[in-house]
Amino acid sequence: MSGEEAAVEDRRTKRASAIREQRRGLILDAAVRVFSELGYHQARVADIIDAAGIARGTFYLYFESKNAIFVELLGELLTHLRESVIGVDTRPGAAPMGAQLFQSVRGVLDTLASNRALTAILIREAVGLDEETDRMLAGFYDNLHELVSESLVRGQALGVVRKMDVDIVATCILGSVRQVLDRELVQKTDAPMDLDRVAAAILEYNAHGLMVG
Repeated sequence: MSGEEAAVEDRRTKRASAIREQRRGLILDAAVRVFSELGYHQARVADIIDAAGIARGTFYLYFESKNAIFVELLGELLTHLRESVIGVDTRPGAAPMGAQLFQSVRGVLDTLASNRALTAILIREAVGLDEETDRMLAGFYDNLHELVSESLVRGQALGVVRKMDVDIVATCILGSVRQVLDRELVQKTDAPMDLDRVAAAILEYNAHGLMVG
């Protein structure tokens, strides 16, 4: 094969790859819309095919089932969430810890609010779908629990967090955030979430508790 022929073949390969990625993205976008409207359990592959405007055969070239789509979407969401969680910077000149925590919490909320349909499934429907999904969720929540626990231990070392049962408190923090998301994102389907208000309230409750003084 000559150099020119190789260049032509390379362009064809890249063009074909771009088309495949475009179609794959089209199917994923359609699935998000369908899951948002119908919920995961009520949604059918046929609904996704209709929403994407593709042939049934085309769908199965990219995904073997509705669950395969959800697993991929969930994986992307969990990756974005991990990227949203920022560790506290204790170096000289760093922003105040409260401001850093606020930005981190707000970043997580922003990611979830931008993926409202998937967040609703994550909170209400995802547990028990299948073993792979359960493993992904368990690993994600374990990672979050570990991150929160490490943050509490680091805070204790810095003298800004009092002595406590770190394992239980980390679980309480994650549980409270999950309930807030359920109420503010899942139940209030027609109302945009006030990210600043919710982030501030989560921090106020988890950092300062309920009692005066």
